[in-house]
Amino acid sequence: MTTELIHVGFENHLALNRVVAVATPASAPVKRMIQRGKEERHIIDLTSGRRTKAVVVLDNDWVALLAITPETFAGRVGALRNVDGS
Repeated sequence: MTTELIHVGFENHLALNRVVAVATPASAPVKRMIQRGKEERHIIDLTSGRRTKAVVVLDNDWVALLAITPETFAGRVGALRNVDGS
């Protein structure tokens, strides 16, 4: 089994097979999830100091913060799938 990496900005990549969900950080439940992740030290900040535009939930209860929008992330996943032919 190969691991597909997706570029999420600033020379950072995520393992696509670990992604469970992608959401915007605006809702209260997502804000609580981010806060809980910070408290439990289960957060990966991939924003390079920029504003968080997307929150990625990983399958091991970690949360990744991205500076790209969920739509951009989905577009990159779609482009990756089309290139691979999967």
